[in-house]
Amino acid sequence: MSKARASDRPAKALDMALAEDVLADIDAGKPVRRDLEDGGRLHIDRALPFLCVHVSDEDDAARDVASSNASYLITPDLNAAVPVIEAIGAAMAKRFGAFVLLDVGELERDRLLSDDAPFLPPFEITLSATDQAAARAALDSFASAVESVEVKFRSPRLDKRRSTDDPHARLAARLIGLPCLTVRFAPIYRQPDSDEIYPDLRARLIANIVDAGLQAVAAFVKAAGILSLPTHRALGRQAFVDAVSRADRSIDDIAATFDFLLAVTPINADAAWREFQASAFQHAPRFLYRPLAVQVDVEKSKLFSIDFDRFEDPVLFNLYREKQQELDLQLSMLSARETTPFVELGRALYGRVEPALLDAAKDILAKTANAGKSQVEDGEHGEYADCLFVARRAQSMIEIYRRQHPGFEPMIELRDDLPAGLMVSGSRLLISRSTNMARHRVEALLSHEIGVHLLTYFNGSAQGLRLFRSGLAGYEGVQEGLAVFAEYLAGGMTRGRVRLIAARVVACAAMLEGASFEETFLVLVRDYGFTEIGAFNLALRLFRGGGLAKDAIYLRGLFEVLDHLGKGGALDPFWMGKISASHFGVMQELNMRGLLRAPEITPAFLLDPQAERRLEKARSGLSPVEMIAT
Repeated sequence: MSKARASDRPAKALDMALAEDVLADIDAGKPVRRDLEDGGRLHIDRALPFLCVHVSDEDDAARDVASSNASYLITPDLNAAVPVIEAIGAAMAKRFGAFVLLDVGELERDRLLSDDAPFLPPFEITLSATDQAAARAALDSFASAVESVEVKFRSPRLDKRRSTDDPHARLAARLIGLPCLTVRFAPIYRQPDSDEIYPDLRARLIANIVDAGLQAVAAFVKAAGILSLPTHRALGRQAFVDAVSRADRSIDDIAATFDFLLAVTPINADAAWREFQASAFQHAPRFLYRPLAVQVDVEKSKLFSIDFDRFEDPVLFNLYREKQQELDLQLSMLSARETTPFVELGRALYGRVEPALLDAAKDILAKTANAGKSQVEDGEHGEYADCLFVARRAQSMIEIYRRQHPGFEPMIELRDDLPAGLMVSGSRLLISRSTNMARHRVEALLSHEIGVHLLTYFNGSAQGLRLFRSGLAGYEGVQEGLAVFAEYLAGGMTRGRVRLIAARVVACAAMLEGASFEETFLVLVRDYGFTEIGAFNLALRLFRGGGLAKDAIYLRGLFEVLDHLGKGGALDPFWMGKISASHFGVMQELNMRGLLRAPEITPAFLLDPQAERRLEKARSGLSPVEMIAT
């Protein structure tokens, strides 16, 4: 028996007048979103050849499965649902050539779970379909989809029937001649003794059933010969609900209250160098930081008061949950600045240095060691560029991008409170006044900062959700990998740069293992041939805030980019906003669903006459050492 059996009371909220209004909106190309008097809801974000229906007044997982679709009806009243389904079904069948109903609900209980089971048993899913060939194809596709999912907890046991033999197929019995797929699944996300929820299991179950449902509909339209879909994901939502937009603004407002890297970057780098030098490199210098302008406890309270429950989209729900956790870690790190917990919180945020990554970094340093100390770091020969030269070149590059898109308007700031070098903060390019770098490295570094960091900020701003400009959780790894790869495509990858990125990994591993500032400095100078000032600047980055594990992500991210290209992957999705390698599939899905725009701006360094040749070399297999001066 299905859980929360629908009532047979007369229609109240749903009637033919509502159906006529809905069809008028669909014909006009308007999205439909109606809260119904009986607590139900009708949502159709565009004309589609299916409708997902959940007939119940329970706030259960099946309700979330239904509401995750681009076209759904939730109502406790079966009688009221029938005339509206018939009207929408007839109109969509006329428009597309066929139409299918996906009826989703939960079983009363988890019958296969027993108290004395030594292992987690399978769980029950009942499936039935009407007799049309396309409906049977949908049933087979749904079954195949749920059976092929890599299961972490429990596997499904399917019971497949004809609708006429399925007691749960009450809608199918009322909708004569309408293709219908009926799905019921056991409530395995509820704890058997207390009826409390397993949140992770619930989220996984919803995501798997939603995806299987879309695959079933895709199989139906293919069998019916009515549509050609690039992927079943194209049937997903193409509009954000208001709850997503509200949460997006809230997340962005919290992220805007602090600049994490600025907050943990010392403001006295020059004075600290002189202090360290005066101690004959025996005593770690004192670092001074900007006063925190953020009230950590207040922002954390706001962060966890954001409501994600009405997103109606498992993909976006997961993206914002991940971002919430990342912001929580960053805020925790700010509150722990200059204390012992800062290092461990940073390890949680950026990860450990994996043995394979450490081995690769040491291998790079060994293969480039014959360069000699005079060539270890960039800027030891040739012309130099000060902050004013870099700012002029940056403005010239910004003008190139502005010609692509007038909205590309970053600000350039010369700063006295930064160590030598460049940094991007939101829409700003920050240049330290103490910058004095090799002139032949300027274009490559600007391609890194402007061509990747600023470009993805502005492209992300155009996506409709601010999350894509502030960055999906964990985006920094692949973002820095792309930025380093941009230096190579721009023809500016040098031996010193490759060694620096590898040395950051080795030094980061040492720091995480407990090495002191002085010990790390000594290893860089004695074992890897860095100059004293070069080793100091590298150690400063690692020990800022109390020990920041971020610097290992540059080489890790570069390997991720090279691996992606070696497997035939494209770079285009990475320009849409600030994303991580783990989100590449998510971006493809959102793009297929029409929720993302093509990049407004594309990197200028790709127009370099040699860039395509270098890109092809990367696609055919390339190591970081092979990127030097090629």
